[in-house]
Amino acid sequence: MLVLLAPALARAQEGLFPREQVQAVLATAMGAVLERHLEAATPAELGLWSMRGLEVLEPAFRTELQSGTLLLSAPDRLLSARPMPALPATGPPHLAALPLSVALSGMFDAAWRASPAIRRAGPERMLRSAFEELFNHLDPYSRYMTPEEAQAARARRIGQSGLGLRLAAGRREEVRIAAVTPGSPAAEAGLRLGDRVLEVDGEPLSARDLAAAAALLEGPAGTEVALRVERGRRRFNVLLLRSTVAPETVHVQRQDEILWLRLDGFSSATDLRLAEALTEAFRPAGPRGVVLDLRGNRGGLLGQAVAVASAFLPDGVVAMTSGRHPDAARTYVAGGPDLARGLPLVVLVDGRTASAAEIVAAALSDRGRGVVVGSATTGKGLIQAVVPLPNGGELLVTWSRVLAPRGWPIQGLGVLPAVCTALGADAATAALGRLRLGEAPMGRALARLRAARAPVPGSEVTALRNTCPPAEGREADRGVARALIEQPEAYLAALAR
Repeated sequence: MLVLLAPALARAQEGLFPREQVQAVLATAMGAVLERHLEAATPAELGLWSMRGLEVLEPAFRTELQSGTLLLSAPDRLLSARPMPALPATGPPHLAALPLSVALSGMFDAAWRASPAIRRAGPERMLRSAFEELFNHLDPYSRYMTPEEAQAARARRIGQSGLGLRLAAGRREEVRIAAVTPGSPAAEAGLRLGDRVLEVDGEPLSARDLAAAAALLEGPAGTEVALRVERGRRRFNVLLLRSTVAPETVHVQRQDEILWLRLDGFSSATDLRLAEALTEAFRPAGPRGVVLDLRGNRGGLLGQAVAVASAFLPDGVVAMTSGRHPDAARTYVAGGPDLARGLPLVVLVDGRTASAAEIVAAALSDRGRGVVVGSATTGKGLIQAVVPLPNGGELLVTWSRVLAPRGWPIQGLGVLPAVCTALGADAATAALGRLRLGEAPMGRALARLRAARAPVPGSEVTALRNTCPPAEGREADRGVARALIEQPEAYLAALAR
């Protein structure tokens, strides 16, 4: 079906509206929303919101819901009227998806025949606009992805299928290697930073079209690509086999007897790289403490968040999820052991820290394993289920909320630090001084945060986040982290109790 539907939708501009293909996509998508979405909605509401998405493409259209019937009108006439199905009295909600998709695809067809603007937009844009308006009424993270977007997203989830190198423009329109991923085909072939790439499969490269140069490197895993490379005065050929290369997300530095670990994402190999870094740090002698830098980390795989937290927790709860669907209620437990061997741990966060990174920070803070330093984080604590669609696209449906080990929701609230640096250097210095005296400057706010339960009133969310407003990471964060590791009394005072 995936093979048949995508070309049919792509060719739709040539003639008739692909009604059956669109109906198949809508049936799968609406079934997922009715069954799984965190917030319950009726078929009539989903139908109304979807059709109003078409009004973005054709402003002359008007959609109304009257006595359970959805009406689509042009300025001079009624284009379509379809009764909306009700939720089944018994049985799962997704049983209403098929009649809803039949009604909507018929109305899409009527819109197609009546509007040149709709026909110019095409069926894929119709679907996107319909889902955008629908999810505007539900949550900010659910969304529809076209087949092309879905293919790219699948590659990001499992790692890039490629060579493990990145190109950049050099002098005189030269194309040079700007990054090499450890363990990748490029690294194993001995390619280095600064090497000039002259040709790819016989095609000469120029920095004037770097995107085209990079595209020549891409291809399915298991295929070969030939590079002509220049290093100094020597030129040579390299034959590389494309493989699935997980992006490098762990960056390690040891300074002042402190192990600094910066995570800029959560890929399929992040936990393994983190474990290697922690294990290597104790050969021969371990550091005095560990700093886990999650500033600017926008998240990634939930399973990787649990695995990263487990690298510092021997056992116990890392996170919980809850939702309307029975399968949304889950508890994630640390597998241990603590690879940092109980050393002082400081977690750096900022206003850009989100999603999986917030789960890690919340777990380490709630469990009293680490001290969080920085500002309030983004507050993205909703989990999306990935639903494959018949056209090769995907629907991301928010179906559960993440709860920290102590039961408070991450969504909206975010993670609050034990030491706030967002209020300036003087305030951070004063906070350290209070910690040395055994006082916790953020103690009251953290107690309120951990007592919060979903749904949290907007006024409480605002009040808590204002205690340490979201801010971009700054150099002072590292100074505070170093001070906490060097001053055990301040570190212990900042730990959760």
